[in-house]
Amino acid sequence: MTPETVHDLMISAMMVTIKICLPLLLASLIVGILISIFQALTQIQENTLTFVPKLLTMFAVLALSINYIAGNLGVFAEDIYSRIVQIN
Repeated sequence: MTPETVHDLMISAMMVTIKICLPLLLASLIVGILISIFQALTQIQENTLTFVPKLLTMFAVLALSINYIAGNLGVFAEDIYSRIVQIN
């Protein structure tokens, strides 16, 4: 395996990781910003007020984007397996 192949695989792995994590992170970021604005307006400083909505949002986004995540992982796995076949 050449260094260029390893480099390409590492870049592919990082891009797949970013693609998979992006929906969850964006949803958490948006909910966090909305809740912090709500807390600033009402001066309610409750820790569970930030934790529970973020957790519920993450579960909902994960349930909605599971096909997208599985598709990206499937394409990445097929790419890796095709590279293994080419090497042997």
